[in-house]
Amino acid sequence: MSRRLLWASLGLAPLTIALDVTVHPSKAVLFVLSAASLIPLAWLIGETTEHAAEHTGPGIGGFLNATFGNAPELIIALFAIGDDLPQVVRGSLAGSVISNLLLVFGVTQAVGPEKEIDRRSLLTQLGLVATAVLLFTIPATVGYTGPPERHAAVVASIPVSIALLALYLAVTGRNLHRHRRLPRREASTDAWPLPVALVTLAAATVMTAIVSELLVKSIHGFASAVGASEFFISAVIVAIVGNAAEHGGAIVIARAGKMKLASEIAISSSAQVGLLVVPVVMLLSLLFAHPLPLSFRWEELVGMAAAVTFAAATVADGQTKRVEGVLLIVIYAFVVAGFFVAGNR
Repeated sequence: MSRRLLWASLGLAPLTIALDVTVHPSKAVLFVLSAASLIPLAWLIGETTEHAAEHTGPGIGGFLNATFGNAPELIIALFAIGDDLPQVVRGSLAGSVISNLLLVFGVTQAVGPEKEIDRRSLLTQLGLVATAVLLFTIPATVGYTGPPERHAAVVASIPVSIALLALYLAVTGRNLHRHRRLPRREASTDAWPLPVALVTLAAATVMTAIVSELLVKSIHGFASAVGASEFFISAVIVAIVGNAAEHGGAIVIARAGKMKLASEIAISSSAQVGLLVVPVVMLLSLLFAHPLPLSFRWEELVGMAAAVTFAAATVADGQTKRVEGVLLIVIYAFVVAGFFVAGNR
């Protein structure tokens, strides 16, 4: 039933584009339609990369999932940079890290059975996120000693981005090498042909780019209509929409009782954002008129640090517990409330 609903909701994207061209709806309506359209598109990108992975093997398949699974976040961020909305970009990226660690990991524990998880692997991923947050303090400090978008903050962000990307590539390269030595299995009979998967992936990515542009240009109007700041909208709503594929997948897998896989998806997604998406967005922003410094606000840094700390505390015993999942959700609610009060910079 849910899959049929997702397939049917893919029609939202062309409908939203058509309405924007013909009817010119209000920015608030356009934002809601764009956000709703991105959710099934994110699912389709994840679904397509899974089918492609049947032909490429688990190592390359995992790399494809990591790369294209984060495509909506990356595309949204690049359009926001083009529109000179650095606060929206940083808010959505920080919100992605926080929502994966607190909201998604919390919900997976709350809805799934209490089972053993891979403590070592999860703590390693959390260590990577903690490293990213620690390095973010360098350009953030520069941003607090003057205008946050100044050139010095951009210069300080470049080596930080290169270091994070190098760390991510090193970890990914090691994993690819390990997977290369594993026996290769044949693609299942249900897998799409590789050309079909690749064409579908390209089409979904293009459609995501178009809808993302509509989302970004309507953020200000939606924020004004609901009485919230652009920072709050980007750090909460845009972050959740951009991670829709990972969020939904982790929760469905948790309900099926596969707690090791569900917890890996939730926590490794945060690591991918911190060590892959953030540095790639920053380095690509150098091609724009207004490069993006990683001068995160102290609210964002504290939120990410708290998310890592509380997630690590629940992972430490190597066991999922429903009460700990509920606690993570409550903590996320407090973070969201803090973002609402903080307002724009």
